[in-house]
Amino acid sequence: MLYLFLTVMIAFVYVLTRLYLLKTEMKSATRQLQQLNQDKTAKKIGISFHDRDFEQLAKEINHQIDLTKKAKANKRATENELKQAISHISHDIRTPITSIMGYIQFLESDEISSELKKEYIQTIKNSTGRLKVLLEDFFELSIIEQADYPLKMEKIRFNDLVLEALFGFYEEFNKKNIEPSIQIPDEDMIMLLDPSAGKRVIENLLVNAIKYSSGEVTIILEKFETSIQLKVSNSVHSLSEQEVNQMFDRFYKADQTRTGDGTGLGLPIAKSLMEKMNGSINAVLKDNQLTMICEWEF
Repeated sequence: MLYLFLTVMIAFVYVLTRLYLLKTEMKSATRQLQQLNQDKTAKKIGISFHDRDFEQLAKEINHQIDLTKKAKANKRATENELKQAISHISHDIRTPITSIMGYIQFLESDEISSELKKEYIQTIKNSTGRLKVLLEDFFELSIIEQADYPLKMEKIRFNDLVLEALFGFYEEFNKKNIEPSIQIPDEDMIMLLDPSAGKRVIENLLVNAIKYSSGEVTIILEKFETSIQLKVSNSVHSLSEQEVNQMFDRFYKADQTRTGDGTGLGLPIAKSLMEKMNGSINAVLKDNQLTMICEWEF
């Protein structure tokens, strides 16, 4: 009887002690969370009482703290990127507008010849055209990056889409005296994607390759065991790894001194469309050869 009584008392004391320690640990965790929420500390929740359930709870709380920190960092990065985007587009819009206004003032003068008037009018047309392209690209990118951007995914023969896009650039290649090396196999490459968006990606890569090539352009379509890759390469005179890493940033232009030559939105548009179609795109620089790689995994 005495043995049973002692056993019950020991169990009772054990339970009370455990409850006390758990309550103490909960108070400590609550205090740590309060300090974290008040930005008094950036530390994760620490526990000293070893209980499997409580340790699991602390683990999940710390995981949520990591997610919150990551979300805040992403928010700051997005805000900084937005500020830079606004700064870039303000500059790119202001440049052609300033040019247009300046040449309009010249045209108002009665002292300029008819030849100069024609030249100024052509300059105004060029600046207006650039402004139109810039605004259209900016609007298109803002639409594409919306979560509900509509895509009409369907099965297509990707070989045909690439060839169709290439045929559309025949004159552009001729103007730059570029004879592209094209490697597209006859094997059917059936893919699920939006034909219009897929063609736009290819076109943007070709525009970039033709515009900045130092003489060579190569287009390779390959099928692997788990993916299909489209590679568009062009030779470049001088380009750094840092510039390559920034190519898909909005409004970034490797040659910042070049005004009126592109909007800096072609590659970001291509990247956004690739992500919408469950693909990826990246740039690789090797031996003065810049290669854009689009990849879709099966």
